[in-house]
Amino acid sequence: MLKGHQSWVFDNRPMITATGVTGGPFEANGKLANEFDLLFEDLWIGQDSYEKAHRVLIEEAAKIALKKGNIQKEQVQFMFAGDLINQITPTNFAARTLQIPYFGLFGACSTSMEGLALASFVINCKGANYVLTGAASHNAAAERQFRYPTEYGGQKPPTAQWTVTGSGMALLQPNDPEQHLPVTTSATIGKVIDMGLTDPFNMGGAMAPAAADTIMAHFRDLQLDPSYYDLIITGDLGRIGHDTAFELINKSGLALQRKQFQDCGLLIYKEDQPVSAGASGAACSATVLYGHLLNEMKKGTYKRILVVATGALLSPLSFQQNESIPCTAHAVAIEMNH
Repeated sequence: MLKGHQSWVFDNRPMITATGVTGGPFEANGKLANEFDLLFEDLWIGQDSYEKAHRVLIEEAAKIALKKGNIQKEQVQFMFAGDLINQITPTNFAARTLQIPYFGLFGACSTSMEGLALASFVINCKGANYVLTGAASHNAAAERQFRYPTEYGGQKPPTAQWTVTGSGMALLQPNDPEQHLPVTTSATIGKVIDMGLTDPFNMGGAMAPAAADTIMAHFRDLQLDPSYYDLIITGDLGRIGHDTAFELINKSGLALQRKQFQDCGLLIYKEDQPVSAGASGAACSATVLYGHLLNEMKKGTYKRILVVATGALLSPLSFQQNESIPCTAHAVAIEMNH
């Protein structure tokens, strides 16, 4: 199962049985609005705090995935999930509601693929029959924690990105060859890369080297050519980070085609939405993958994709102490079941 230095191959090809994707009002006006299962009209979602609203996004996405998979929560052995808020409290409280044995994850915006890789590992090794995994973020909750409350109206530079409000959850189970559904085939776990960047308004630039490092490691470990995949897509590098990662990868000698290389943060919103350099947040890759990308795979648009979720591992405290921004990226390969 271990392949190379930092990759796993899933010989049993765990199956993504069903997904649930929730979003907020900004996502409802975005390019991929039709790919969400449930969209809320306001950021409060009937709660008295943004953090509680954040919890609801996770709970509803999980319930939708279970309902679509025709599985009761009591049948699920484990949940791997996380978010951006201190001590991942929204996910903790959602796990309290769901009462599924729970692994809380924090990989910042790389959490979605961290969870999918671990869930796939457990299913592949016959450690569970059903596993739920996913990630979430909330724009106003993240702004309050990492920057300024939205009511403050602080101005942002063009390099800044917009945190996605939403949650993407997936239900995994052992492969059923009779079902034509997406399966996970391999994963590459990224190292923490820190190039010394300190600007919290340029997450894409900070994360790009980590994305490039993991992508290069994936092809080195698995001894594959980039042409093996129909699509290689990063999580939330935005315009600046996406261009930087593409340049770094091609300088390494990997022949990546521009049309083959995309970014979730550049897909989710429309051109006229004020998102500066693009989208970010733990929900960015989670919602785009578990909604749009898997739908496209089922339609036959893609047969094989590599999803590389990128995370900036900073905190308000580390920024205030003048620390640089360490980053990581985790990659999972997904193919359609034969």
